[in-house]
Amino acid sequence: MLSPETLEAYRQMTPGQRLRLTLDLTNMAQKALLSGTKEQVAKRFELLNRQNDERNLAMLTGIAKSRLRDGNCDEVA
Repeated sequence: MLSPETLEAYRQMTPGQRLRLTLDLTNMAQKALLSGTKEQVAKRFELLNRQNDERNLAMLTGIAKSRLRDGNCDEVA
């Protein structure tokens, strides 16, 4: 979690400053993600994809359970 000071500093930024910060951080992350051998990069992407699939499954399962509990759907596949 960010400190109150950091949050306030972000609030003080213009949209352009926040965009620049976002693009800079994305560029740094991309360089780190793509560094190393082909095998290392492939393993990183396999892990990211697996984690993303697990998060998606957890969200969809939660939504399905909620809809069943609330009676908002007939069945869940």
